[in-house]
Amino acid sequence: MATAAERVEALTRTIADFPRPGVAFRDLTPVLADAGAFAAAVESLVGPFAGGYDVVAGIEARGFAFAAAAAGLTGTGLVLLRKAGRLPGETHGVDYALEYGTDRLEMHVDQVPAATRVLVVDDVLATGGTLAAAAELVERAGCTVAGLAVVLELAGLGGRDRLAPRDVHAVVPA
Repeated sequence: MATAAERVEALTRTIADFPRPGVAFRDLTPVLADAGAFAAAVESLVGPFAGGYDVVAGIEARGFAFAAAAAGLTGTGLVLLRKAGRLPGETHGVDYALEYGTDRLEMHVDQVPAATRVLVVDDVLATGGTLAAAAELVERAGCTVAGLAVVLELAGLGGRDRLAPRDVHAVVPA
């Protein structure tokens, strides 16, 4: 039986010049469509952090799928880290730079109690900007980042270094 990493690698597609010229987009939707590979990826995401977190936070948009499955698997709550303007009510927010622009993440101020241990989940770790912003957002809410988990880490972009000394786990490491 193939490992979770092998299953993810076999199903991941690379789309050239998306969302702009020069970017090689790593498409994980085939992993989501394969029940066995999806389950294996989710189990691998949470395994290293077992018992060390209270809720799972998913980053919009593809991180939502993996985070929701992780929360369901582990019987924990789910926090959505959304793009700017998509949450009603009062929010905490963090602006950050992407490889190809800027963005903002937000979460409700009353989403979880202070001191909650949060496992942050996303699909891909590239330069680390989105995950760094997510970690900052969780901390602004008074919570603790229990770890950062991604399905795929891209080599040579420095994301893991940018996130140090945080605990980062990738199902498919760089």
